[in-house]
Amino acid sequence: MKPRHHLYLDDDLTAQLERLGSKPGTSKSAIVADALRDYLNRRATREVDDLLKTRLDRISTQLGRIERDSLVLLETLSLFVRYQLTVTAPLPDADKAAQAVGRERFRRFVDQVGRQLAAGRSIASTPSDNGGGQ
Repeated sequence: MKPRHHLYLDDDLTAQLERLGSKPGTSKSAIVADALRDYLNRRATREVDDLLKTRLDRISTQLGRIERDSLVLLETLSLFVRYQLTVTAPLPDADKAAQAVGRERFRRFVDQVGRQLAAGRSIASTPSDNGGGQ
């Protein structure tokens, strides 16, 4: 047996409930139970949404910092490369030995970056390892 509840509703709600409850296949109890169930479910969902909102706000802030830091790093690297290319004279075409040394140094640099990334280490925080001198 279901428990009986005594509710007091204003005239407008009573009229609407009477109108909906008079349709075939419906009852006032079912309508009130469905409405109450929906209300309680929305309330529980809102509590979960509030908890997730805090986490999502924190993650959004962290992503904003990462994006800002990435832009700073990219700009720093761009300025360094531009400066380096501006102050370094190009090698003459006839100086094949110097060009070969440059290619070898670049290959070692790329290899070192690959090793650091594969190992999960930061390039900036490790001791200098130039792969056997330059």
